[in-house]
Amino acid sequence: MAEPTPPSWVRVWRGSSQGGEFLDYKVPGEPGMVVLDALLYIQANYAPDLAIRWNCKAAHCGSCSAEINGKPRLTCKTRLSEFEGQIITVAPMRAFPIIKDLVTDVKWNYEVLKKIPPFQPQPDAKEPWTIYQRDIERAQEFHRCIECFLCQDVCHVLRTHRKMAEFAGPRFLIKLAALEMHPLDTGQRLEFIKDAAGIGYCNITKCCTEVCPEQITITDNAIIPLKERVADEFYDPLRWLLRKLRG
Repeated sequence: MAEPTPPSWVRVWRGSSQGGEFLDYKVPGEPGMVVLDALLYIQANYAPDLAIRWNCKAAHCGSCSAEINGKPRLTCKTRLSEFEGQIITVAPMRAFPIIKDLVTDVKWNYEVLKKIPPFQPQPDAKEPWTIYQRDIERAQEFHRCIECFLCQDVCHVLRTHRKMAEFAGPRFLIKLAALEMHPLDTGQRLEFIKDAAGIGYCNITKCCTEVCPEQITITDNAIIPLKERVADEFYDPLRWLLRKLRG
């Protein structure tokens, strides 16, 4: 018979935008148990008023985002066994306003989404569209995003410097990259990417890529190519001269 798994101590932040504190709870150790299981156990046995956000429990909906031992992660994808012998600390995402306990107000992200210029297909493109497989694969990974906003939370531009008015964040830079790389798109977004999306604020720390549960290569495959396009368009001296000549 296998040895029973020892119980775990989970430290959960409790409070609201007005303030709060961390409280410790003892949860049973069960094989395969994830942090979300522990939170639901706490809710069922100790604190029925514990506010958490979750839906699918399969790492597909992106609802259960939190900071586990200081790192933005999905609670449904993080096993307790990773922290054997440690106190597991669960806190709300710091980049967004707290509503209650582990639930944060992420509506700012959807306001950013409304501002992104939409897909504009070629006017003479006949359906069904014919697209080369290499063009599909180039942007396919960006469509795996589940909008957990962990990349937004870990980004120091948003998390530390609070540049919400100037910077769209990694999630929406990959949205813009997917549009820019679509072979049938005719939209002109480079000025938006430079100014409204504030791509110049990103200094390529790759922290967003590190926390992405879908393993999207955000920095190398989306942000850097966009930076290169913006640099070519607005900072290339020959293009600047041509714009000057054309008025």
